[in-house]
Amino acid sequence: MNTRTSQPTDASTGRSDAARNRGRVLDAAREVLAERGSDACIEEIAARAGVGIGTVYRHFGGKDALVDELLRVAIEQVSHAADAALRREDGGGLEEFLRAIGRCFAGHAKYAHLLMQRRSDGEAARRTRAAVEELTDAALRAGTIDPAVTSGDVMALIWAMRGLVEASSEFAPQVWERFLDIHLAGLRAPGSLSRARSLSARQVAEVAGAVVGRR
Repeated sequence: MNTRTSQPTDASTGRSDAARNRGRVLDAAREVLAERGSDACIEEIAARAGVGIGTVYRHFGGKDALVDELLRVAIEQVSHAADAALRREDGGGLEEFLRAIGRCFAGHAKYAHLLMQRRSDGEAARRTRAAVEELTDAALRAGTIDPAVTSGDVMALIWAMRGLVEASSEFAPQVWERFLDIHLAGLRAPGSLSRARSLSARQVAEVAGAVVGRR
């Protein structure tokens, strides 16, 4: 009978080291891009990560690919948050999702302008709008928000929150939480909404397209 203890192979050790280095490079890229913006260089990112320049290029190919990966991570965070919120059955998913989006905005705020310059097919934005529509409907059915609230109102809130996070991240990085609390209180309060019409689904799509077009 073979009683030898299983030992990690060179291949598995190599994969573990590669994954660890990749994570270090991403963490360093977040820091350096936040500090230096578009002036950030691969050499500085590699030094901050404690790896050689060749390691950075081996994993990402260059600074543009690093920014693309950070954008992918941000989109993935929002997608996972939407999935978790949609699983709730108590009408609280909408608030949970909005807070998750706020945290995501805040986490990437200092280099958000670089992320916004990246081209995307808009599919992530469409999935977010679909999640907002479903979560708003669930909140309406549960009675956790004013019956007059629409998904267009919620999308307008998300766009406003993103702008606030980007504008205030240097000197008041947590102010978005108070902003969201105030607006959530307004969404909950019956009869507190203006008589002005909300954004329609078509108008939401048009505004979303204009935001993408300005990148």
